[in-house]
Amino acid sequence: MPIEFTPWPDAFARRYRDKGYWRGEPLTEILQRACHRHPGAVALICGERHLTYAELDVKSLRLASSLMRRGIEQGDTALVQLPNVAEFYIVFFALLKMGVAPVNALFSHDKLEMTAYAQQLQPKLLIASAEHRLFADGVYVAGLRSFAPTLSVVAIHGRTEYAENLESLWECDSDGAADEPRPSAADQVAFFQLSGGSTGVPKLIPRTHDDYYYSVRRSAEICGLTAESRYLCALPAPHNYPLSSPGALGVFHVGGTVVMARNPSADLCFDHIRRHKVNVTAIVPTIASLWLDAAANDSREAPTLTVMQVGGARLSETVARRIVATFGCRLQQVFGMAEGLVNYTGLDEDPERIFSTQGRPMSPDDELKVVDADGEEVAAGEVGELLTRGPYTVRGYYRCPEYNARAFDDDGFYRTGDLVEMTAEGYVRVVGRKKDQINRGGEKIAAEEIENVLLQHGAVVHAALISMPDSLMGEKSCAYIVTSDAALRPIALRKHLRNQGVAEFKLPDRFEFIDQMPLTAFGKVDKQTLRDDIQAKLNV
Repeated sequence: MPIEFTPWPDAFARRYRDKGYWRGEPLTEILQRACHRHPGAVALICGERHLTYAELDVKSLRLASSLMRRGIEQGDTALVQLPNVAEFYIVFFALLKMGVAPVNALFSHDKLEMTAYAQQLQPKLLIASAEHRLFADGVYVAGLRSFAPTLSVVAIHGRTEYAENLESLWECDSDGAADEPRPSAADQVAFFQLSGGSTGVPKLIPRTHDDYYYSVRRSAEICGLTAESRYLCALPAPHNYPLSSPGALGVFHVGGTVVMARNPSADLCFDHIRRHKVNVTAIVPTIASLWLDAAANDSREAPTLTVMQVGGARLSETVARRIVATFGCRLQQVFGMAEGLVNYTGLDEDPERIFSTQGRPMSPDDELKVVDADGEEVAAGEVGELLTRGPYTVRGYYRCPEYNARAFDDDGFYRTGDLVEMTAEGYVRVVGRKKDQINRGGEKIAAEEIENVLLQHGAVVHAALISMPDSLMGEKSCAYIVTSDAALRPIALRKHLRNQGVAEFKLPDRFEFIDQMPLTAFGKVDKQTLRDDIQAKLNV
C-alpha cells in the first residue's frame, strides 16, 4: 500500500512531467546506471575500505533480499540511524530497492528525537549502530516497542547480542527471497527527510522519487560534477545538503567517488583531502572558520580543492574571501532546505556576487515570493519572508494537517520562515529567521522543544530559549530561567536535559536566571527583550 503524502495538483504534476523534470524513474536508477557505466569504479572510500559501484549494488541487493525474507515489504517504513560510514548508503539503496521508506535520523539525535520519529512513522524496521549509547544494549529498543508496536525487525551495525548484526544480512547468500526487490512507483514516497523544526521535534518530509531525482540531477549539473569528482562527505550523511545538493547522490549519479569522514574536524578532513585527492566538499560556515584557523596554524600548505561549497547558515563576506585565498578553490554558496528549494551561486560568476549572496534557484520552475507581515510581496532589495513552490518542493509534511494549514498558503507556497531580500537579478540574500529557531553552526534547534523539556524540571517555573550571536557558530543558545529554587544551577539543568534524551548540540550554551519573564502586550514572553539583555551582557 503506497505511503500517504500531499501530492502536487494535477496541473503542476503534468507540467513538471512535460518539461522533463519528472521522468518516472526511481532513485535506484542512480546506482543502476553507475553500475552499467562504471562497475569497477570506486563509489565509496570509508577508512581503509574501498567499495566499487558493483560491490555497493550487490551488498544493497543482498540486504534487501535478507530483509524481505524477514517480512519487510514494499510500503513499509523504517527508522535508520547510522554514523558517516559506507553502511549508510548500502542501507539507503537497499531500502529504495525494496520500496521501503526510511527516515534517516542524525547520529547526534537521542532518545527524545528517536522516540518521536518512531511514534510518527510506526516503522516495521529499525537499523542503528551499537556506537550510539541508545543501542549499546537492548534496553532502549525494548522500550521503543511500546511506542511503535509495528516494529518487527531490528538490525544493528556493530557487535551486539540483542539484535541481528547488520553486516551479516548482506554477507549471506541472497537466494531464497520470495520476490525480487521492487522500488515504489516514481511518483510515490521514496524516503523521509527531517525538517529544521521550529515547533518541537522535527517533522517528517515525504520526498518522492520523481522530485528528489530531479533535484539530484539538476544539482550535479549546476555544480559541474563528473566521474572525476572526489567528494568529501564531512557533514552528517543524512542531511539534505550532503545527500543531494549535489552531495553523495549527485556524485553517484555521475560515477564519481564519495570519501567518508567520521567528523568534520580539520585534522581528519585535511588528511582525507590530501590522501584521496578530494576535489570538492560541502561544509557549514562554522566548520569553514575552524578549517581556516587550522590552515593558518598548519606548517604545511592548506590542502587544495577545486570547489568548496558552504551552506546551512549565512556565510560572512569576510570568511568567504578568506576561503578562496586560503584553499585556492572556487567557492559556491548554497542555500536550501529539506522541504525542497535549493539556491546556488554559479561556479564562474562574478566573485562579488558569490561573496555577497546565497545564490539563485536552480530550477526555471522554482517560484519565489518575498512577502511582508500582511502577505504582500515586497520590492527587490526589501526584507520579507521567503515563500516558494516548485517541482521538488513538497506540498505538505507527513500526517500534519493542522501544521500544513499554517506552513503552506492557499496557493501551495511553502512558508520557509527565512527572512531574505531578493536582488533585482533574482539572487537571494539571507537576513535571518522568522521562526523561533536557533541555527547553531548549521544545526537547527527548535526553542519550543527545549523549553518544554526544561519545564519538566520540578524547580523550573518559566523557561525561554533564545539565540545569542557567536563569532564561530553564528548563533548559540541561551536559556532564561525563572526558578522556585535559588540553589538551582546550570549543571543540574544540563543533567536533566541529558536524562530526558535531548541531543548534545541542543543543550543550552548558557543559562541566565531571572526573577520574572518580560512579557509583550499580548502576554507572550518578550524574547526580543531577552535578546537585547544577552547582547548587552556579551558586550560588557
